[in-house]
Amino acid sequence: MWVANLDRLPTRVRLASWGLQIPTTCCLCSSEPETRDHLMLTCQFSREVWKLALGNLNPPVQLFRDWNELLSWIRMSSKLSPSILRKLATQATIFHLWKQRNNAYHNSCVVLPLVISKMIYRDVKNTILARRNRKQFRTLLSLWIT
Repeated sequence: MWVANLDRLPTRVRLASWGLQIPTTCCLCSSEPETRDHLMLTCQFSREVWKLALGNLNPPVQLFRDWNELLSWIRMSSKLSPSILRKLATQATIFHLWKQRNNAYHNSCVVLPLVISKMIYRDVKNTILARRNRKQFRTLLSLWIT
């Protein structure tokens, strides 16, 4: 997540800017240049993953158009989706989208967004369960599984 936040992911556009002779189109949709914001937020494949993964956390109707919108949404908090739960879900989503990008890039294998959203759900649930004795995590499981 830190690497993504600093916009240091080795996306195809970044790799090409370093002199590598590779196509710059997105591995997941093949329609736009693969930048961090496109790959993680505006790609049709990614948007579907975000919709499925964050459905119960009150995401914005338009989802996220850029990284700043994502960060603003993470910082907001409500009773049904506290900031820490949004952070956990976002981190898991970014991780799994990057993992899927690498899988598509290196193995030419694409996993369906529904399957990825189930992996995100499981990862967030396991993270909460591992920390359930900490005060700030005590109520998160009931919010996540509803």
